[in-house]
Amino acid sequence: MKASKGLRTKTRQKLQKKPRDRGLSPITRGLQEFESGEKVNIVIDPSVHKGMPFSRFHGLTGVVIGSRGAAYEVSVKTGDKFKTVVARPEHLVRNVL
Repeated sequence: MKASKGLRTKTRQKLQKKPRDRGLSPITRGLQEFESGEKVNIVIDPSVHKGMPFSRFHGLTGVVIGSRGAAYEVSVKTGDKFKTVVARPEHLVRNVL
Protein backbone atom coordinates (compact mmCIF):
# COMPACT_ATOMS: atom_id res chain seq x y z
CA MET A 1 0.00 0.00 0.00
CA LYS A 2 1.28 3.46 -0.87
CA ALA A 3 2.34 5.64 2.06
CA SER A 4 0.11 8.59 2.90
CA LYS A 5 1.51 11.99 1.97
CA GLY A 6 -0.70 14.29 4.05
CA LEU A 7 0.25 17.71 5.42
CA ARG A 8 1.50 16.29 8.72
CA THR A 9 3.69 13.44 7.46
CA LYS A 10 7.11 13.04 9.12
CA THR A 11 6.30 15.56 11.87
CA ARG A 12 6.10 13.24 14.91
CA GLN A 13 8.80 15.16 16.80
CA LYS A 14 8.41 18.56 15.15
CA LEU A 15 4.69 18.99 15.87
CA GLN A 16 4.77 17.70 19.43
CA LYS A 17 4.23 19.71 22.59
CA LYS A 18 6.10 19.21 25.84
CA PRO A 19 4.06 17.34 28.49
CA ARG A 20 3.34 20.45 30.59
CA ASP A 21 2.32 22.50 27.54
CA ARG A 22 -0.29 20.03 26.27
CA GLY A 23 -3.78 21.21 25.44
CA LEU A 24 -5.02 24.40 23.81
CA SER A 25 -2.92 27.56 23.81
CA PRO A 26 -4.15 30.82 25.38
CA ILE A 27 -6.77 32.62 23.32
CA THR A 28 -4.57 35.73 23.17
CA ARG A 29 -2.28 33.92 20.71
CA GLY A 30 -5.11 33.93 18.18
CA LEU A 31 -5.98 37.58 18.81
CA GLN A 32 -2.51 38.95 18.01
CA GLU A 33 -2.28 41.57 15.29
CA PHE A 34 0.74 42.24 13.10
CA GLU A 35 1.66 45.20 10.91
CA SER A 36 3.13 45.00 7.41
CA GLY A 37 6.93 44.97 7.54
CA GLU A 38 7.04 43.39 10.99
CA LYS A 39 9.42 40.45 11.53
CA VAL A 40 7.82 37.25 12.82
CA ASN A 41 8.94 33.73 13.65
CA ILE A 42 6.85 30.85 12.36
CA VAL A 43 6.29 28.48 15.28
CA ILE A 44 3.55 25.98 14.47
CA ASP A 45 1.05 25.35 17.27
CA PRO A 46 0.04 21.70 16.78
CA SER A 47 -3.14 22.07 18.86
CA VAL A 48 -4.61 24.49 16.26
CA HIS A 49 -5.05 22.81 12.89
CA LYS A 50 -6.69 25.73 11.10
CA GLY A 51 -4.34 28.06 9.25
CA MET A 52 -1.31 25.86 9.89
CA PRO A 53 1.60 26.52 7.52
CA PHE A 54 3.51 23.63 5.95
CA SER A 55 5.93 21.97 8.39
CA ARG A 56 8.96 22.95 6.26
CA PHE A 57 8.56 26.55 7.44
CA HIS A 58 8.51 25.73 11.19
CA GLY A 59 11.20 27.74 12.97
CA LEU A 60 11.89 30.17 10.12
CA THR A 61 11.77 33.97 10.35
CA GLY A 62 10.00 36.13 7.81
CA VAL A 63 8.43 39.53 7.20
CA VAL A 64 4.67 40.17 7.24
CA ILE A 65 3.70 41.51 3.82
CA GLY A 66 -0.06 41.68 4.28
CA SER A 67 -3.16 39.99 5.57
CA ARG A 68 -5.51 37.54 3.93
CA GLY A 69 -8.77 37.25 5.83
CA ALA A 70 -7.94 36.21 9.39
CA ALA A 71 -4.44 35.06 8.34
CA TYR A 72 -1.23 36.85 7.45
CA GLU A 73 1.05 36.54 4.44
CA VAL A 74 4.67 36.12 5.50
CA SER A 75 7.61 36.34 3.09
CA VAL A 76 10.23 33.71 4.02
CA LYS A 77 13.61 33.13 2.40
CA THR A 78 14.34 29.45 1.75
CA GLY A 79 17.65 28.91 0.02
CA ASP A 80 17.88 31.60 -2.63
CA LYS A 81 14.12 32.11 -3.13
CA PHE A 82 11.48 34.08 -1.28
CA LYS A 83 8.25 32.19 -0.60
CA THR A 84 4.93 33.49 0.67
CA VAL A 85 3.50 31.56 3.61
CA VAL A 86 -0.11 32.08 4.67
CA ALA A 87 -0.53 31.44 8.40
CA ARG A 88 -2.98 32.39 11.10
CA PRO A 89 -1.68 34.38 14.11
CA GLU A 90 -1.66 31.29 16.39
CA HIS A 91 1.37 30.07 14.47
CA LEU A 92 3.28 33.39 14.47
CA VAL A 93 5.46 34.92 17.20
CA ARG A 94 6.91 38.43 17.18
CA ASN A 95 10.64 38.52 16.55
CA VAL A 96 12.10 40.41 19.50
CA LEU A 97 15.62 40.81 18.10
